[in-house]
Amino acid sequence: MKRLTILVSAVGILLWASIVQADYSRDQPMTKIDVNGVEIAYTQAGDVSAPPVLLVMGLTASHRLWGEDFVNGIIDAGYRVVLFDNRDTGDSARLDALGEPTLWWQMLKATIGLDVDAPYSLKDMAADAIAVLDALQIERAHIVGASMGGMIAQIIAADYPERTLSLVSIMSTTGAPHLPEAQGGAGNDLLELGDSEGDAQAQLEEMGMFPDAMPRQLLAIVSAGDRSEAVSRIKAPTLVLHGEDDNLLPKEHGQHTHEMIDGSSFIVYPGMGHNMPPEVVPQILQAMAQHFF
Repeated sequence: MKRLTILVSAVGILLWASIVQADYSRDQPMTKIDVNGVEIAYTQAGDVSAPPVLLVMGLTASHRLWGEDFVNGIIDAGYRVVLFDNRDTGDSARLDALGEPTLWWQMLKATIGLDVDAPYSLKDMAADAIAVLDALQIERAHIVGASMGGMIAQIIAADYPERTLSLVSIMSTTGAPHLPEAQGGAGNDLLELGDSEGDAQAQLEEMGMFPDAMPRQLLAIVSAGDRSEAVSRIKAPTLVLHGEDDNLLPKEHGQHTHEMIDGSSFIVYPGMGHNMPPEVVPQILQAMAQHFF
């Protein structure tokens, strides 16, 4: 295994050519399906005959956070893009009826090795994603996930290898206990986001992010624990991407994911934190296009 060096080549230039029209809009209509009693909303863009790419977003974030430039960049490289909102986000079902867990108590239980009572699991969320592929009659797809979405994408690649053409894990983690904790107050900033009220909450909800859902999704992550063994079972071609300046999941998390997956490639981007800055997006798109190719 070795760090991938991005080479500007004729092949790369061809992959950047506009093979199909960029036609994704963050506000385009969505379709809803019932997945074991949970309504999941999805949409797609690009040539339906092109190889499919499934995008899985992170904690409390709707598909809109991928951004039009990122999605249309994948389409322009010759792919069909499928996007969906995780349960408790965007246009998918809000599961307020499950209640708001007492987060501090559940986190304390996790710390002392007791089972965590999570309203749902990352495996449930991976099954939601597979149901979207089923609804579109897509047998196999390139699976791309960011942050919590990267964890879900890893579960798809490990548990549904027959549905996975390749995996791209972006600013994510295996959950191994030896990995460094959030730095510089990033963890507290995340928790404060979950306490948003008033205008701040309204702005988040406009983006399909529901602060009340954060404890449920956080506990899905916590209850999954160390997924290193499952991640090590991934056989699909894998690209691991991480930011040099990620304070929420420091780059060691990406390094460990890379080490667990035989034959994977790993890229660290300077100037990227726990986000995908506009100036880094073209580099990410090129690396993904070369990986898919």
